[in-house]
Amino acid sequence: MGEPTRHGAPWSVRLHAMLDDAARRRPDAPAVRDERGGWSYAELADHSRRFARWLRQRGVRPGDRVLLRTANRREQVAMVFGTSRAGAVAVPVHRDLKPFLLADLVADADPAVVVLEDGDTDGWASVGDRAAIGVTELWAGLDGVGDDVPEPDAVPTDLCLMIYTSGSTSRPKAVTSSHAQVHFATLAIAERLGYRGDDVVFVRLPLSFDYGLYQVFLAAVSTAEVVFSDSGPDLTLDRQIRAAGATVVPLVPSVAATLTALAERVRPETADGPPPSRIRLFTNTGAAMSAQTVDRLRRAFPGAAICLMFGITECKRVSILEPDGDLTRPNSVGRPLPGTRVEILTEAGTPAPTGEVGEIVVRGPHVMTGYWQAPELTAARFRADPRTGERRLHTGDYGYVDADGYLYFTGRRDDIVKRRGLRVSLIEIESAVSRIPGVSQCAAVHRADGDHLAVYVTGPVTADDVLRQLAQWLDPARRPDSCHPVERMPVTGNGKIDRAALRRRFEELPA
Repeated sequence: MGEPTRHGAPWSVRLHAMLDDAARRRPDAPAVRDERGGWSYAELADHSRRFARWLRQRGVRPGDRVLLRTANRREQVAMVFGTSRAGAVAVPVHRDLKPFLLADLVADADPAVVVLEDGDTDGWASVGDRAAIGVTELWAGLDGVGDDVPEPDAVPTDLCLMIYTSGSTSRPKAVTSSHAQVHFATLAIAERLGYRGDDVVFVRLPLSFDYGLYQVFLAAVSTAEVVFSDSGPDLTLDRQIRAAGATVVPLVPSVAATLTALAERVRPETADGPPPSRIRLFTNTGAAMSAQTVDRLRRAFPGAAICLMFGITECKRVSILEPDGDLTRPNSVGRPLPGTRVEILTEAGTPAPTGEVGEIVVRGPHVMTGYWQAPELTAARFRADPRTGERRLHTGDYGYVDADGYLYFTGRRDDIVKRRGLRVSLIEIESAVSRIPGVSQCAAVHRADGDHLAVYVTGPVTADDVLRQLAQWLDPARRPDSCHPVERMPVTGNGKIDRAALRRRFEELPA
């Protein structure tokens, strides 16, 4: 595949070239807005250059990691592009990540620079000995940065991004992405979704979530504007979206449910109701959106199309269903991205017949580099096709493809659940529970028909003790709703905890 092109001209595949191209074509177009103000594409590009020079003057070298733990804000966007410009690797992490988990993540990433949200630097000493700087202090010092620091050359295979994601191990797991992989994924998704130069993309998703971060990239290649939600509660979501003039809103099911409930409350189906919003497109990934939620969303926002997608961080996006395609192909998650392929393999590793469920295996330029400092895990998931030698991603997810090439997702193989739009590892939660004094054994289970997460424990410990400790250690998405002390754990024939039996027990409890 040749170098990506836009408007008939070749352009660099470096991540920050997306921004430079947008600034060249539409310098005065609005690029990003938060509750403190907005920047044009020319201004955003300038801020990214100044941050890149700041990194270089601090001794950051190509390949070094730059950890960004801030709220969604203009500066974070500039830092992602600026890190690329400096030849380094951006590592955005969620601001709500507790020191208990953050310490392991920092040790794994070994960042050269850590940028924190204002007010978070005081607690940094409990995480590690690496120097950290608050984003406002950093930005105030950029005016004194010189312009004589050259930008390093980068090649398409250089890493530019690390996204931490939950997995089947208790240690942190970061997916590494090269410039070329991010570019290909962005352009392929953009071709399907069709963001426009006059679009306003409303982003409430954190940029540590690749679904949120790629909204910035998709906006850049389309010269659209990104508007971050403010720090207000979820109850203000509908008001924020309408006030922003949003035309595109990326959702996860939990946010979609909240938004429809708010819209139904303030938008009665009467002649004198409030005017319709400007939204023309909703997208969804992160977890399957129920047909009931989709239907309610359509009624609450007439005229807005809904685009359902399926993806994992290891290749960004697997498939996209055309807008409102669910009306004709219920339960489908669409067709593979342009220039990519999806195969369904049996347990024996052979191609499954059409309509038969098997493991979803992906190949294409969007398949990422692998996992940071985890060669065995990388080798297990990113494997060569024994017939052709082509590199493939074994997703660990299951589904089938119909006669027209549309993919249907049926379930996951490992202990990963989608909760509040995030992939959460039950093993990661169990690792935290096991460190609580008094806990002998533990197992985490998730209710299949809801969002409830519980842990079962044995040992001289109370439920309140467990939940109180986890509230200090874990962020809300990973925090169990309930704890159930038991005298002994059910076990399988080979002595392992029988999680299926615990799950059945949990499902029988009142919701």
